[in-house]
Amino acid sequence: MRSSRIARGGLLASALLSILAGVHAGGASATDGAALTVRPIDAGYAENLALNGTAMVTSDRGDNRVIRLTNGSYKEAGSAWSTQRVDLTESFETSFRAYLHHGKPGADGIAFLAQGAGPRALGGWGGGLGYRGIRDSVAVEFDTYQNTPDPSSNHLAVVLRGNPDHHSAMAESSIPLLGKPFQARVRYDAAAHNLKVYVRSLTAGAAEELLLDQTVDLAEGAGTESGWIGFTAATGEVTSRQDVYDWTIDAPLA
Repeated sequence: MRSSRIARGGLLASALLSILAGVHAGGASATDGAALTVRPIDAGYAENLALNGTAMVTSDRGDNRVIRLTNGSYKEAGSAWSTQRVDLTESFETSFRAYLHHGKPGADGIAFLAQGAGPRALGGWGGGLGYRGIRDSVAVEFDTYQNTPDPSSNHLAVVLRGNPDHHSAMAESSIPLLGKPFQARVRYDAAAHNLKVYVRSLTAGAAEELLLDQTVDLAEGAGTESGWIGFTAATGEVTSRQDVYDWTIDAPLA
């Protein structure tokens, strides 16, 4: 296992942190010249993850180690953050797999966030998706329940200032977000202030699709040049188990 060189004294280093890696983790790659860290969750996830609310680390039926943000009960909210700060003034990429299940219909969905509130940040349940009220944040939500401001029960959105009632950008998902695992990739171009979000079904041969392409300044939205990235999720009167796994981060550390 190769160890990462964390940026010090204003110098930047890029690290690939495979927080929830399976046995295939060694096949992950980063940009040229990047220092790599590949750490299966059993080999020290606690120092890499801050878990709040109902979030826990557990095993699914396939023996994958997953972050279970909600466990299928009512009015739950959970969050999980990388404990290492990311430089939000620089470009980065992250990818993960999600499985939102055990609910027909299910609710409410998950969100990927860059935020400046800290590693204990957790917002409201239900339609708040676990991030409502985290004002210093930019969220990408994968929403499985149609609340009043939502276009459908299967959409993605970019949300600023912890207010899920207002979407800066929206897109209908081309694949089911509920009931079947999917892969997502988030790419941020800091020079262009451009955020792109891709999704892909895990069906053999499925192609990745670009669903969101939005101008946003992550550092400005998070209220800090160095913030935390991670996930939130929530349930309300309708429930789901909401899991994230195979999460990799290719980002400059602060």
